[in-house]
Amino acid sequence: MKRQICLVILLLVFSCTNEKQETPSTLPPLKVNSKFKQVHQKGFQQVLDLANLKGAILIYNPQKEIYYSNNFTWAKHGQLPASTFKIPNSMIALETGVVKNRQTPFKWDGKKRHLKIWEKDMNFNDAFRVSCLPCYREIAKKVGVDRMNDWLSKLDYGKSFKANSSNLDFFWIAGNWEVTLFDQIDFLSRLYNSQLAISKRTERIVKEMMVNERNDQFILRGKTGWSIQEETNNGWFVGYLEKKEKVYFFATNVEPDEGFDMKKFPGIRKEVTMEALKIL
Repeated sequence: MKRQICLVILLLVFSCTNEKQETPSTLPPLKVNSKFKQVHQKGFQQVLDLANLKGAILIYNPQKEIYYSNNFTWAKHGQLPASTFKIPNSMIALETGVVKNRQTPFKWDGKKRHLKIWEKDMNFNDAFRVSCLPCYREIAKKVGVDRMNDWLSKLDYGKSFKANSSNLDFFWIAGNWEVTLFDQIDFLSRLYNSQLAISKRTERIVKEMMVNERNDQFILRGKTGWSIQEETNNGWFVGYLEKKEKVYFFATNVEPDEGFDMKKFPGIRKEVTMEALKIL
């Protein structure tokens, strides 16, 4: 177990955020239902093949109520959420008062950490941006078992799960908790549509922290994740893209195929997702 956790820590990926605030969406609530029309998209598979990856890209177009994917079987299979859990975990931190705002400080104790980027003082926004595992383990410990389980139930994120005192600060990167690609999109849709049991303030802060990219064409919000179970690398990129009056939700979950260059894994999950979005 310790070896798995260390490997996960060493292979965490960083998500970029943008500090500018966004105005609340004016779009009407969107429905997400895994029974909606599902369209097999060969182009997604071609993108993964070219990247030497196996897995699935799932994109939901709520305007048409259609899911697109290269592999719906994979999309319905659960995986550890890894650092994508930092989205709901950030909500829990804010709602419980463990974290006050984006500027809440996290002090480095001066001890060596597995990533050099974590060896400094940072605020909550920085901790999310650089995926600071020690910071979020600290958050989980302060939240405590009872409040953590209460909020996991309220947020209804992934497979029903109960944390305990032995796994409270790492259950999202090691263990048997499962979240499917459909679960990720369902949760993100409820966030987008203000349908989660959180305050408007928490919703606004988390949405701001999730911004990866903003330009004249679109706003991209998302979070990466990376876990290792039984020596298998599993990577995520989940979020949604707002393009004018439309929105597209996505969940990408991939594993390296034979001969894959692992140096490319940190960035490849976002790259293949953006290529899939371009196809649509």
